[in-house]
Amino acid sequence: MENTFKVEVYYEDTDLSGAVYHANYFKFIERARSHLIATLEIDQLKLLKNDMMFVVRSVSATFLKPAHFGDCLDVKTAFLRIGSASIQLKQKVLKSDECMFVALIKIGLISKGRPTRFPEVIREKLLNKDRFSN
Repeated sequence: MENTFKVEVYYEDTDLSGAVYHANYFKFIERARSHLIATLEIDQLKLLKNDMMFVVRSVSATFLKPAHFGDCLDVKTAFLRIGSASIQLKQKVLKSDECMFVALIKIGLISKGRPTRFPEVIREKLLNKDRFSN
């Protein structure tokens, strides 16, 4: 499954040159991941109440072309691997099907500050992700 999340570039997202400030691409892909988790019906607020949360373990990012104020972007998120305690994702930021930014992300779940395996209900939702549409 590849999930699409729409982002509009606002003036506040840009630097003095009018291009999206590099750190804001990380905000865009974080929003897209949060949207995807919600689409899978995983309640992150409920996880937090149980002292659990998803965290980013690693990021490898490549900036290909700049996006600018007023651009409408698609953030595409695809699962590469689902393990017992981590997920590997590929996220691309596109403008009219042209790739502007790509990142490989590894996320995991922590409980009370320590890495933990996915509870069965979360693992089931992750493994059954293909039944959800964008």
